[in-house]
Amino acid sequence: MALYSDKVMDHFQNPRNVGKMEDADGIGEVGNAKCGDIMRMYIKVDPETQVITDVKFNTFGCGSAIATSSMATELIKGKPISEALKLSNQAVVEALDGLPTHKIHCSVLAEEAVRAAVKDYFDKNGIPYDKELLACDGHCDTCGHEH
Repeated sequence: MALYSDKVMDHFQNPRNVGKMEDADGIGEVGNAKCGDIMRMYIKVDPETQVITDVKFNTFGCGSAIATSSMATELIKGKPISEALKLSNQAVVEALDGLPTHKIHCSVLAEEAVRAAVKDYFDKNGIPYDKELLACDGHCDTCGHEH
């Protein structure tokens, strides 16, 4: 069996939604000091419907980091924020037909980047949210906090 699925290779070699969004409504940046991966996700949100109308990302990292960023953007684009916040790293892994165990942290970064972008959108617009829902859970190095 190949180390990476065809979907991982496709999203690495042909990533979707790459780029910077100058007029983003929310920006989330996360990183993992252990592996050096850094993801920045940009979202554009329709203020009336709360639907993510556009999403872009820039990722500095390995092929798995790029593939998980790409897949995460595909999974949240066109979805209401409430649904995007339910995106789990496991859903990203499943959508990519799996990742090697030592690369699962990349899918966690993708999940955290989505949450960070939504949190930034909420903060910028004074939208109240459940702090527990968007709080760092301390399971990895994505937030930059000491645990």
